[in-house]
Amino acid sequence: MDKQEVKNRIGRLRETINYHRHLYHVLDKQEISDSALDSLKKELFDLEQRYPDLITPDSPTQRVGGEPLKEFKKIKHQNRMLSFNDAFSKEDMEDWQERFMKLLTEDEKNKVNYYCELKIDGLAIELIYKDGFLQTGSTRGDGSVGEDITQNLKTVEAIPLKIDNRDDLIVRGEVFITKKEFERINKEQAAKGLPVYANPRNIAAGSVRQLDPKITFGRKLDSYAYELLTDLGQVTHEDKHKILKDLGFKTNKHNKFCKSLEEVLHFREYWIKQREKLDYEIDGVVVLINNNEIFEKLGVVGKAPRGGIAFKFPQAEATTKVLDITVQVGRTGAMTPVATLEPVQVTGITITRATLHNEDEIKRLGLKIGDTVIVGRAGDVIPDIIKVLPELRTGHEKTFKMPEVCPACGPAQNRP
Repeated sequence: MDKQEVKNRIGRLRETINYHRHLYHVLDKQEISDSALDSLKKELFDLEQRYPDLITPDSPTQRVGGEPLKEFKKIKHQNRMLSFNDAFSKEDMEDWQERFMKLLTEDEKNKVNYYCELKIDGLAIELIYKDGFLQTGSTRGDGSVGEDITQNLKTVEAIPLKIDNRDDLIVRGEVFITKKEFERINKEQAAKGLPVYANPRNIAAGSVRQLDPKITFGRKLDSYAYELLTDLGQVTHEDKHKILKDLGFKTNKHNKFCKSLEEVLHFREYWIKQREKLDYEIDGVVVLINNNEIFEKLGVVGKAPRGGIAFKFPQAEATTKVLDITVQVGRTGAMTPVATLEPVQVTGITITRATLHNEDEIKRLGLKIGDTVIVGRAGDVIPDIIKVLPELRTGHEKTFKMPEVCPACGPAQNRP
C-alpha cells in the first residue's frame, strides 16, 4: 500500500473499531468476537507504528474504555486508568522489548525483569479508601472519568470495606464472574425466555451497572486487586501485590515474577494449557516491567504504558484480507471455491487459505475479492470465513463468479 492507501485503511479501521468498542464498552453488546476486535486493533496499532505521523488524538489506540453511562455520577480519576497494547507472538514481544530497551541506560537494561499477571476477562475498577474505609468505587470509563458504582462494589465479598491502614489509598483491580456463576445466570435467563449473555465480561459489566445493588449482590461477583497507586514504599510491581495482600485485598496467587522474556514465554505457554482448570476466564497474560522506577520512566504512549503489554493467547478468530478466490476440483469432479488469504495466525496456526464450500456460501457472506474478513477454525481444525466486514471496503473489491467450465477437465467436448 502507498501512504494514501495506508491513511485510508487507518481511517476505516478507526471507524470500525470505534463502532464495536462503543457496543462493547458502553452498550454491553457484541457483534464480533473479542479475538476479531483484537485483530483489528493490532492491525491499526502496527500501521500507526510504521507511520507515526498518521497517529491522531482520536485514534482508538489513544483511548481507553468507553464513555461513562448517564445513569451514574461521574468520578474523575486522579491518575488516568490506562489500557495495554496487545502482543500475540514471540516476535511481538521481542519487538516490544527492543522498543523500550532503546530508551534505557545500560545500567537500567541490566535491571529489567518482569512481573506476569493472568489477564482476567472482567471489568477494571478503581477503589479509593479514606481513613481506612472504602469511600468510592468506580469503573474505568474513558480512562479519565469513570462511573460511581460504589454501592454495587460494596456487595462484592472480595473487596474489603475497611482496611488496617489510616492513609488515603487508591487501589485498582478487576471485577469478574466465575464460569459456574456464568452458567447459572444464563440458565436463569433462558428459563425466563430472556437472551443469554455472550461472555462472563458482559455479565460482570452489566452487574456493576445495576441501579439496584440487590441485583448486583445476587450475581456473586468476585474481584482481584492488581495495582496500588499510593506510595507505601513499594520498589517493584511484585511489592505492590505483597502489600495489597497484607492489607486484606484478594490477589491472584498464580501471578509470577519472571527474570527474562524467555520465562515470560514459558509462563504464557503453561497457562495456555492450564487455563481450562481455572474457575474464571482468562485471555492472556499481562506483562509488566517489575522495577517501578524504570516502568515510570518509560512513560505512556497514547492509551498504553511503554513498560507493560497484554500478551494474548492464540486467537480463536482473527481478521485478514481475501487476496483471491480460486476453484478446487475434488475427486468426484465437485468444484469448491477456496479463498486465498493474507497470512494470519489463528489458535497458533498460520492460515493462508479457507474453504468457501459453494457459491451459495459466497452469496450468503456477501464476499468479494479484496474484502476484510473474520476467519476462525471450525472445530479448531478447518479454516473458515465467519463474517465479512464491508465497512472496510475501498471500492476496488471484485465480485467472484463460479466458472461455467470445470478448470480441471475443460468443456465437455474436450473430455476423453
